[in-house]
Amino acid sequence: MKKALLLLCCYLIIGITARGQNNSIKGIVEDVAAKVKLTNATISILNAKDSTLYKFTRAAADGSFALNNLKHGNFILLLTYPEYVDYVNPFTLSNEQNHIDLKSIDMKLKSKLLNEVIIKGQATAIKIKGDTTEFNAAAYTIQPNDKVEDLLKKFPGLQVDANGKITAQGKAVEKVLVDGEEFFGDDPTLVTKNLRADMVDKVQLFEKSSDQAAFTGVDDGQKKQTLNIVLKEDKKQGYFGKAEAGYATQDFYVLQGMFNKFKNKEKVAAYVTSSNTNRTGLGWEDAGKYGSMSGNMEMTSDGGMIMYSTDDIGSQFWGEGLPKSTNGGFHYENKWNDDKQGINTNYKLGNMNVFLDKNTLNQNNLPDGIFNSNSRELTNSKSFKQKVDGTYTIKIDTTSNLKVTIDGSLSTMTKNSSYNSVTKRGDNTLVNTSGRTNDDKSKQQAFNLNALYAKKFKKPGRNYSLNLSQSYNQSNSDGYINSLNKFFNEKEVNYKTEAIDQLKDNNLSTFKISTNFTYNEPLSKFFTLVANYGLTFINGKADKRTYDASVPGVYDQLNGEYSNYFESDQLTHQVGAVFNYVKGKTVLNFGNKTNFASFNQLEHLTNQKFDRNFINWLPQASYTYKFSAQRSFSIGYNGNTTQPSVAQLQPVKTNDDPLNIPEGNPDLKPSYSSNIRLNYRTYKVISSESFYFNANYRFTNNPIVSNNTTDGKGVTIYRSANLHEKTPFSGYAYLGYNRKIPVLNGMSGGINLNFNNSKNYNYVNGEMNTSTSTSYGPSLELSSFKDKINYYFSFGPRYRAQEASLQKQMSNKGWGTSGYFDMSAKLPQKISIRTNGDYSYEPKSATYDQSIEQFIMNASLTKAFFKQENLKLVLSVNDIFNQNRGFDRFSNANSITQTTSNNINRYFMFSLVWDFNKMGGGAPQKP
Repeated sequence: MKKALLLLCCYLIIGITARGQNNSIKGIVEDVAAKVKLTNATISILNAKDSTLYKFTRAAADGSFALNNLKHGNFILLLTYPEYVDYVNPFTLSNEQNHIDLKSIDMKLKSKLLNEVIIKGQATAIKIKGDTTEFNAAAYTIQPNDKVEDLLKKFPGLQVDANGKITAQGKAVEKVLVDGEEFFGDDPTLVTKNLRADMVDKVQLFEKSSDQAAFTGVDDGQKKQTLNIVLKEDKKQGYFGKAEAGYATQDFYVLQGMFNKFKNKEKVAAYVTSSNTNRTGLGWEDAGKYGSMSGNMEMTSDGGMIMYSTDDIGSQFWGEGLPKSTNGGFHYENKWNDDKQGINTNYKLGNMNVFLDKNTLNQNNLPDGIFNSNSRELTNSKSFKQKVDGTYTIKIDTTSNLKVTIDGSLSTMTKNSSYNSVTKRGDNTLVNTSGRTNDDKSKQQAFNLNALYAKKFKKPGRNYSLNLSQSYNQSNSDGYINSLNKFFNEKEVNYKTEAIDQLKDNNLSTFKISTNFTYNEPLSKFFTLVANYGLTFINGKADKRTYDASVPGVYDQLNGEYSNYFESDQLTHQVGAVFNYVKGKTVLNFGNKTNFASFNQLEHLTNQKFDRNFINWLPQASYTYKFSAQRSFSIGYNGNTTQPSVAQLQPVKTNDDPLNIPEGNPDLKPSYSSNIRLNYRTYKVISSESFYFNANYRFTNNPIVSNNTTDGKGVTIYRSANLHEKTPFSGYAYLGYNRKIPVLNGMSGGINLNFNNSKNYNYVNGEMNTSTSTSYGPSLELSSFKDKINYYFSFGPRYRAQEASLQKQMSNKGWGTSGYFDMSAKLPQKISIRTNGDYSYEPKSATYDQSIEQFIMNASLTKAFFKQENLKLVLSVNDIFNQNRGFDRFSNANSITQTTSNNINRYFMFSLVWDFNKMGGGAPQKP
């Protein structure tokens, strides 16, 4: 297998370099801002391999130049003019592209060098301005009907995995915008997998600030790694879309359609997807936003409280199990009145069924030995959801804006599961057996409203904003639990049996209303004060009833031990002041926010009251130094007080899992966490050399840790406690280096280093356990994106160690390996091939006596028809070697766990794909 992979890599890395004559390059050299033609500017062409001079000329009186009779090959165009920044443009001349017209070349004065550096070229077209990296799409070669995802893969520093998740400069991209606006909400793959690459003018990478920070210009620390897809002006008129139908062995299928119509500022789009493969139609960000509520309420770091659920309401699919889904959506967006008013709205609905067969091996490390459990869970879940959202913006006048956002959702779910487990002692004698079934039905509805008003004064930098928000969430569920648990002594004699047959009826709701006022005052030319005050009120109700059966099938006996009805009110005041200093290359931000909260809770069934008053401290500080537009350094700190959750505090019992029982601790005190982050980045122009370093370190004082007690029956009672004598911590570091390799015909190479380390503590049967987790390893990257052959390759070893101090000899540690590749080649007769693969190897250890190796490889062969290649017949193979085991290993507190699950394995699929478009007033493409 490894030899086959090596041969395949070698085949796709080898390129054919063509030679020829009668090639040319031309353009006009000018300063656009000053409207000056740069007469006699020096134009030099260098050999890309060794930077030796090949040809040169000077610009004419009108700034124009032309160099003809050039040979095929890779070159660098260098333009120089006194007092102006050098212009560098790598380019390639070949049979496919033998005439290059750069048209207007806008030269920049050296006085602006610190503010803006422009590097344009066919292979490395980048503009770096401030904190934004901008990629010029026209400088990259794309194939007919390529999508945005294919274009992104060609950009240095960006990676797109098989699921469409994007990583940029070591950070996960959380948002993808189109012309600065959300497209189908937070579902990035609907943009990257469906929007046409030939419509894109440029792609901007930046950290998106909150609406308030964008208005005030003062950093509030709330940022998301974001890509903005800027469309060409002539592509904002017309329509485009695609239709796909595929059928495979084992009755797998894919049906998909998407239609988009653009007319100036107006965008209309709709899509539908039906599939029983892993194409669920949801992006990585949107998929986790439809969870329902249960009775757990958590206090957030800013003093708020949320009620959440462990139920899987909504179309959630994380790669485990066999899914079958149908999803659809509609998007409308428009701006009018000279862009003073705008609307952005989306409607989505989805239905998903998932069958999961999951096996779990767990090692529970105790002071006097270990318990090993082997469990199997079978789950059938069916869910249906609807969601609608809309945003209206209006520029009331030149000094004030208003933005109103509304969204609502409805979700229903049915879930049937069966669970069986066997637990044994370290000497392999039987401890217990457990079997249970659960049948649940649930329904959730949610509504959110947010309004942000911002006003600027005449004095520059002086402004204020007012934010109002309201949300309501309601969940109703009922379910049946039936379990039988048997317990055995050291001689494996059954000495106790426990049976449960109950009905669970849960009704939950949360109402929240909050307001926040922020005022910005410039204290000097470089110094700004941001002051804020916020007020939040939250009302939550959690009515959880458990009923026993008076006769089989009739559940009418209220079980007081496992029933409770909590109603809570919380009022929070927040005050804060943050100072912002910006001068030259330096940006400094520091300040603090403080929350004063009162929490009152009543348990109606017992008439017990639980009242708490607490203070949350939220200090922040950051420092950024910009050496140049291509090189910067930043360091930051933020701290937060974490209050114990209601579930950790209140004495509420639950027997949903009779072998694992939670218990509250009303004496818990808050913990305080400190987080330090470090970032350095640099980019060099000529060599396309990039270097990124990110690090994060977090430690917690007075942490809240688990204080678990596991008895001889294998039953664990989970309780929380404060830890005073130890400080848990976690650290993360990423280093990435990449550059072009001239001797390898423009190939890019790089190396990444990842390091993770954490140390945590918990009590087990009265003794302290120290659990450590460490992983690190380098990975080598090679990539090349040419007209005919594209490939990306990453491979390297990794070391992982998971250890519990109570049983050090039973640790899970060793060297493994991981790798990923994505390759494509354009063949004659409009035929193309593509393959990608994911390889992983986990060694055996003291905990697990078997190593795990899997190589998940996919491939496709495509035949395109017609001049525009807009009709395609595709033969694809999923998991060629049939090795997808759904495997994972992880540690938590004093437990080490391994899971495997049923997954979509090998199948062969035939698909027919039709891409259609009529853009810019041209005739529609017809097959």
